[in-house]
Amino acid sequence: MIELSVNGLVKSFDLEKNILDGLTFQIDRGERVGILGRNGAGKTTLFRILTGELSADAGDVVFAPDRRVGLISQIPVYPAAYTVEDVLQSAFSRTRRMAEEMAALSEQMANGDESRETLRRYGELSARFEGLGGYDTETAVNKVANGLSLDADMRARLFDTLSGGEKTRVNLGRLILEDTDVLLLDEPTNHLDLHATEWLEEYLASFRGTVLAISHDRYFLDRTVTRCIEVADGRAEFYSGNYSFYAVEKERRYLERLRRYEKEQEKIAQLEKSAEQLRMFAFKGMDKTYRRAKSMEKRIERMRTTDKPVRERALTAQFVSRDFYGDEVFSLKGVSKSYGERTLFHDVELSVEGGERIALLGDNGMGKTTLLRLLMEQEYPDAGRIKFGPAVRAAYLPQIVRFDEPRRNLVDTMLWSKRGVTTQAARDRLARFHFQGEDVFKSVGVLSGGELSRLYLCTIMDEAVNLLILDEPTNHLDIASREWIEEAVEAYDGTLLFVSHDRYFINRFATRIWELEGGTITDYRVGFERYRRIKSELQKPEPIKNVKEKNITKKEAKPAHGQQAARRRLTICEREIAAQEAAVASLEEQLAEAAADYEKYAALYEEKTAAEAKLGELMEQWEALAEEAGE
Repeated sequence: MIELSVNGLVKSFDLEKNILDGLTFQIDRGERVGILGRNGAGKTTLFRILTGELSADAGDVVFAPDRRVGLISQIPVYPAAYTVEDVLQSAFSRTRRMAEEMAALSEQMANGDESRETLRRYGELSARFEGLGGYDTETAVNKVANGLSLDADMRARLFDTLSGGEKTRVNLGRLILEDTDVLLLDEPTNHLDLHATEWLEEYLASFRGTVLAISHDRYFLDRTVTRCIEVADGRAEFYSGNYSFYAVEKERRYLERLRRYEKEQEKIAQLEKSAEQLRMFAFKGMDKTYRRAKSMEKRIERMRTTDKPVRERALTAQFVSRDFYGDEVFSLKGVSKSYGERTLFHDVELSVEGGERIALLGDNGMGKTTLLRLLMEQEYPDAGRIKFGPAVRAAYLPQIVRFDEPRRNLVDTMLWSKRGVTTQAARDRLARFHFQGEDVFKSVGVLSGGELSRLYLCTIMDEAVNLLILDEPTNHLDIASREWIEEAVEAYDGTLLFVSHDRYFINRFATRIWELEGGTITDYRVGFERYRRIKSELQKPEPIKNVKEKNITKKEAKPAHGQQAARRRLTICEREIAAQEAAVASLEEQLAEAAADYEKYAALYEEKTAAEAKLGELMEQWEALAEEAGE
């Protein structure tokens, strides 16, 4: 059954270009759809039209009858005295009205009203009330609040005093409690920590309604959506799979269009050569050949139907590394930091060596950004000291980028931050970060969050640094910009410390994890996947031991025999890993050769995914056997 139908949607904010230009698609009930596209493509505009906040210049939007639609980025205005708890409880306004009517009917029946209509109405309301969870709203609120890290202190705070990110989380909780039929998620993971993001993914897996999600979080898209709609040039292009499928299929379609264009150009070149020869013959007096040449030129014009496919020009700027002399980049000795009675962390003892790549993880509000600010000397510890190695030069990308003079345009901002740079050099550098044409004369204050991050990076990326500190570097960036900053970080060979909730980014770069929890930092000298496995093992309940458990002697345990068996299995496992790696490499070569054959490519891609999953299982098996064998 069709849940939503969008037909010929047109919207423009200026006279020169339609941001939506005939956008058409439909969503079936219960689907999970990812809305993709670069920043500024019109995705949020589409959502605002779907909720009625904006009106379209042309086209129709039709929802199935009696469907409740909720937009997560939309933050309603509540009375000034409303606490977070009041906002969450407002989700039950429908059940409260039902409860009031049931109470009135109960009073009528107590006073002797035994009519069939009264009894029927009370039974109907009672069944609906129970179905909506009206008898146990407190459990539902606690479950959602715990999942979204809304603790008791936050639930008691006034809603108006919260930050934008905190308001988004509270509104997300309210919409989930409202029993909405259609969820519109506009960058829902931007203000969620890892714990809350994974909780949201689990909730959506069991959600019975329809989900449309705008997101640049590739892990989130892979785990939640089953179809993608890309908004490009005001129109929709469809992909029948999650983000990984979209990425492969988009590249295949680009290559196919490029090959079709190149073949067409080859044919046109041949015909143009023939037409030129016919014109030469006509010039020598052969009149019939002139008519043939004109006919051929018309044919050539009719063939010019395929525009050359283009990729968006990639950002190419990279961080400039500076040589580091010494072993220790910085160390924290007994560092503590508090605000009033609230202690963020205490007695932190850590040291960092050159070339390490460290992810600082923890729930929102634990003090991750504060620790980074201490390292940049924007704040100071209450106790302990931070010591830097010789010749350490750091660059810092804050989570929220602010410029001192938001009224300055982009060119003047560059000239102010880079003394001695000419206007043309500033414009050339801005162009490398996709600020071109009239955009360079916009005020800094009107830039989006992603544009502010790009501009800030534009001012610091040519400085030679050996310590790079990033606070949520991929927030507000579209996927293309995320891939660019990932490539820039990949090429950077200095020391990296970053805070991020982007699991793709963490998994790609972290070789060491600092977990900030409960006022202490736990140091895991492993990558992200290994860290998650360790955490998963720690969270498993311990098996209940038998009180009459027999004490096992060394002779009875026979550890040497167990180790020998494990080593034999370890050798077999290593052979299987080598064979599986060869199989994956072979499939990658076959994929490259089959790029023009969609069906073969899709089959090979599925086979390669299964082979990689098998390889991952073998690697986990190898680790377990290696530990058992004492190696």
